[in-house]
Formats: sequence, C-alpha cells, structure tokens
Amino acid sequence: MSNSPGTGSTVFALSLDPGHLTEREITGIRVAFAVSAVVAIAIGTVLLVWTEATLSVIAVLFGLYFVISGVVRIARGVASTGAATGGRVLNIVLGVLVLILGILALRNPEGSLAVLGLLVGIVWIVEGVAALVEFTTDSSRWPGILLGVVGIVAGVIVLFAPVETIGVLVTIGGIMLIISGLVQLVRAFTFGRRAAA
Repeated sequence: MSNSPGTGSTVFALSLDPGHLTEREITGIRVAFAVSAVVAIAIGTVLLVWTEATLSVIAVLFGLYFVISGVVRIARGVASTGAATGGRVLNIVLGVLVLILGILALRNPEGSLAVLGLLVGIVWIVEGVAALVEFTTDSSRWPGILLGVVGIVAGVIVLFAPVETIGVLVTIGGIMLIISGLVQLVRAFTFGRRAAA
C-alpha cells in the first residue's frame, strides 16, 4: 500500500518512508538533519565553553537555535511532497510553534531565567514527542527514537527541576544540544541510504 498523499487512511500516517520519496526529497531531508545538527552542536559547544555568558546571550543562542530548527521543520514539511499528509502537517505545525517560541526568546532576551527555562523545556518536549511519533521506516528510526527520548527527558528536567542558576540551564542546554546534534548527524547520514542507492 502506498504512503503517498491521497491514499485513504495512510494520508494521516506519521511515518516517513524514504521509498515513497524522490531522490531530491531524500537529499533535502538529509540536508535538513545536517543543518540542524551543525547548528545544535555549534550552539551547544558555545554554551558549554562560554561560562561567563549572560542570560541575554543565552536567550539569544537558544532563540537562534529554535528559529533555525523551526524553519528547517517547516521546510521539511513543505518540501516532502512524497510523504504522508499527516507527517507533513506535523512538521509544519511544530515548526511554526518552535519558530514562535524562538522569536519569543529573541524578543525578550532580558527576561527571567524561569521564562527562558520554560521556553526551552516546552520546545524540547515538543520536539521529543515529534521525534517519537514521526518515525522513519529505515535505519534512521533508532536515532530518531533516541533523539525523542533525550528531548523529552531534558525538557522535563528543565521544566520541573529547580533551574535557579544560569549555570544549570547552560550545562543541561549545552549537553542536550550537542547530543541532539550528534543524533541528527547520524540521521543525516542514514536516512534513505537504501532508497537512494
């Protein structure tokens, strides 16, 4: 049964089968994973290395990551015309949500640590849940599940643990971004490898 749009119940499927995508779409998704990975690793490294960063700088760094991540998700949803409608809509809706939260972080970088922690926690939980429900049917599925679990755990820690100092948020944030980036890098290399061969 085809997973292309317009095929009854599979229209709302959330799986992403590279077998139903064109080579160009597979390449686009791999590039999207790679871009998100590089940005996450770079910002995560900056957060861990720049120990004297102020709350405003940290808010801007997280905001930039969320804006880029949101735009990449929207682009994936729009460009993956061979994917099921449900997966495309999920990417677009979540991309818009992450983009809005990123803009909020950028517009109010002098806000409180609690507000920044709330934004970061919400985005990670949303992205974690998305990674779990929007699964791929190839070898990049397990890195996606790992990314989802790590995102949810980090989001819950930031939301419910007492993040009372910048250092705690920076450490958790930096580590999470680097792990997220590494997992997305693995997905960039494994997604659709058999389908593109």
